[in-house]
Amino acid sequence: MNPKPGRPRLLRELNDRAALELLGSSGALTRAQVSEMTGLSKVTANHVLSRLEERGVVVRAGVQEGGRGPNAVLYGLNPSCGHVIGVEVYLDTTTAVLADITGRVLAETTVPTEVAVDPAEAMHAIVERLTRTARIDPARVRACVIGLPAVIDPGTSLVRFCYDMPAWCGDVLEVLHQRLRVPVTIDNDVNLAAMAERALGAASDVRNFVLLWIGRGPGSAVMVGDQLLRGTVGAAGELGWMPVPGAAVSDGGFNRSRHEVGAAFQSLVGWRAVQELAERHGIAAEDAARSVAAAAESVSRAAGSAAGAGSEAGAASAAGAVGSVAGAAFLDELARRIALGVASISAVLDPELVVLGSHVGSAGGDELAGRVQQAVARMCLARPRVEASAIPDRPVVRGALLVAVEQARERVFFADL
Repeated sequence: MNPKPGRPRLLRELNDRAALELLGSSGALTRAQVSEMTGLSKVTANHVLSRLEERGVVVRAGVQEGGRGPNAVLYGLNPSCGHVIGVEVYLDTTTAVLADITGRVLAETTVPTEVAVDPAEAMHAIVERLTRTARIDPARVRACVIGLPAVIDPGTSLVRFCYDMPAWCGDVLEVLHQRLRVPVTIDNDVNLAAMAERALGAASDVRNFVLLWIGRGPGSAVMVGDQLLRGTVGAAGELGWMPVPGAAVSDGGFNRSRHEVGAAFQSLVGWRAVQELAERHGIAAEDAARSVAAAAESVSRAAGSAAGAGSEAGAASAAGAVGSVAGAAFLDELARRIALGVASISAVLDPELVVLGSHVGSAGGDELAGRVQQAVARMCLARPRVEASAIPDRPVVRGALLVAVEQARERVFFADL
């Protein structure tokens, strides 16, 4: 039987893709390691790496020392193949990071968000600043991913609603493409944080999880396998609007003032509600995240103090106990409120894991997460594990970079395969 036309080429393409994906996930490797980890024969692995080196997408990245015989050459992705930008835009500040196609950060900036300024002009200034700092040609940027606290239509990419930043609403993506001359993607900020949590954080070992975001307004991202559930118009996960017991029902529509004043789940766990709850328990801190952190720290410190210590330590422990009692009461009530939302989601989705994200969720650590897990178990049949985020530092930006790197690699490495 004659072989099918094109089959050798298809095998070469599959082998090249396997090697590139391996180098992208594992870093620089020797020919022998590429052979072993891809299952390719050593001869085939040699041909693949030579071919990719000729294309300029793979370079020699050093040598592996310490083994018997000559040092083995290490091969890695060519970082000069392209660059990416990840951005998070919030009401107060905009943070942007530029990295090469391996994910190595080359430049970053944080600037005040000028709400009234045209988003395309603002982003153009940021791209110029980053590329100038990194000393690269803006034309080398292969992907730019922007995270917004917004409802984004998954079919049309229209920004249907962006809290406090109406300039970003509408068909802003097309304007960004024209002004930046860079491939641009806009995504919901919590969705991007979930991508980071899935790849690098608490959800790296699970398939089905929910990221609960307790920010200016509560939100969530639901991931099943490697797929985000976005909904019909991109409103999946907008928990601030979810009716829950003990809270007024929203009066309908995207009514900013009503939503901010207090209706639905927003009125229970939004930043303002968390801070007011902390103050009622005598916890005075600068903001909601610091209040939660102070409460969790007081409870942990009290639990870890040694019983029967000396009189001086005992007196100090007794003084700290006053704070720990208030801290525990505050965390108990906050956990109950959060659990109302988690139980509502869990009753429908039955996720394996719920991650408490944002500065508030991370600040609560195990003390808050454990209380939420216990409260949810009392409210519904689902029994999700609840953990604090393992990515407290700029999860939205990290998620944006992950997506941008993946997009750039597809365009640069695989476009001709």
